[in-house]
Amino acid sequence: MNGRYRVRVGGDTIEYDVRRSARRRKTVQISVDAGGVQVAAPAGIADRELRDLVVKRAAWILRNVAEQPGAAEPLRFVSGETLPYLGQDVPIVTEGAVDGPAGADRRRVQDRLRVRVAFDGGALRIAAPAHLPEDERRRLAGDAVAAWFRCRAQADLPARVDRWRLLLGERATPRVLIRNQRRRWGSCAADGTLRFNWRVMMLEPPLIDYVVVHELTHLQVRDHSPAFWSLVARSLPDVQERRRTLREVGRTLPL
Repeated sequence: MNGRYRVRVGGDTIEYDVRRSARRRKTVQISVDAGGVQVAAPAGIADRELRDLVVKRAAWILRNVAEQPGAAEPLRFVSGETLPYLGQDVPIVTEGAVDGPAGADRRRVQDRLRVRVAFDGGALRIAAPAHLPEDERRRLAGDAVAAWFRCRAQADLPARVDRWRLLLGERATPRVLIRNQRRRWGSCAADGTLRFNWRVMMLEPPLIDYVVVHELTHLQVRDHSPAFWSLVARSLPDVQERRRTLREVGRTLPL
């Protein structure tokens, strides 16, 4: 089955995502990038055989994982910090929120816990009730910021997919879903549904386009064979440069 697996090798644990394809006949490809460890395999290969191969390649996998840029420090969502939006570092400005009008007890409780996020073009403004404990304020602010990015992704990505779909010659409009995928920028399901990580809205537009074209190309070629990369390169001649840049910036984005 496709999915995420883990194996213990010495004192290290390797987590890896398996994607099987009926079009891949014999070879198993292991790759390491900003999304983690990916294993592309033929449809009929057993989980045990893939695990044994991961163990065999463990030294190479761990070395490449270690070479990935380190993740950024967790945000506290306070003034002075920045968040990337469309490739630009946007300053965070925190403000006190005003409770809503009196009403039912439940409504007052919701107002007291509400954190609001607004973007004015120059800053990302986070309004949170001042009485909240720091850990709760940070958690609610993080949830509110994630929701804001999801809204931006939902507004941007379907239209972006549709533009590239036409250029790639795809007749049907795929379903587009926004998800909280920790280790993937996007995925293409067997039924043609495209799922995108809301964090793509942190990337500069050329990298967003790369992620979109990458997943759209999987509608035609399911694996990462030379045929796949050749097809991506038809739309994005600088695909390798964009791919390298995504690897460099991906692991430094706040999660």
